[in-house]
Amino acid sequence: MDTAARFRRTVVSWAAGDADAPRPAEAGAARELAAELGLRTVVLVEGVSDRAAVETLAERQGRTLTAEGVVVVPLGGAASITRFLRLLGPDGLDVRPAGLCDAAEQRFFLRGLERTGFGTALTPDDLERLGFFTCRADLEDELIRRLGTDGVQRVIDDQGDLRTLRVFQKQPAQRERTTEAQLRRFMGTIKGRKERYARALTEALDLTLLPKPLEGLLARL
Repeated sequence: MDTAARFRRTVVSWAAGDADAPRPAEAGAARELAAELGLRTVVLVEGVSDRAAVETLAERQGRTLTAEGVVVVPLGGAASITRFLRLLGPDGLDVRPAGLCDAAEQRFFLRGLERTGFGTALTPDDLERLGFFTCRADLEDELIRRLGTDGVQRVIDDQGDLRTLRVFQKQPAQRERTTEAQLRRFMGTIKGRKERYARALTEALDLTLLPKPLEGLLARL
């Protein structure tokens, strides 16, 4: 396991516990790993599919994030943002946070940033200033809108899943949904599929026409 993966595991392990503050052993381990990495920025994203998209886009841009002192950490849900920020913020590792959030989850990010010393009376307009970029629904929605439904279905065909998609679209629960909604639901129906398609769809993007949240985040790092 490389240093970045060990750092992620240490941070996620602490956040999954009952305490609001990191235990001394976890905090010490995180500090040692951060020093080894030359860590300067931690990118907080909701899940592993968001991490896959960010890392894939960075690779396509010819970047190696860990070499730049950047590690992407999945939160496992926006409600846990405060715990992560406590370890990473001014009273913890004191590294710069950044990340992606969904419009519906902005309140968690704003509250977490306020509670951990990144500002007071924050509004959604403050998020980008602090390095957090908002997706309308979620990152999959941003990718689907940027590629278009035809483009996404070409990617699904390339992945060998087009027949499975067509069967899925014929299910009674899916027939009345828009194609965009069907595609988003299809990607989340089997464990691992959402992460795989986050990579595949990001690979298919035109680098001159990126979704705004991804473009803004990568430019900030």
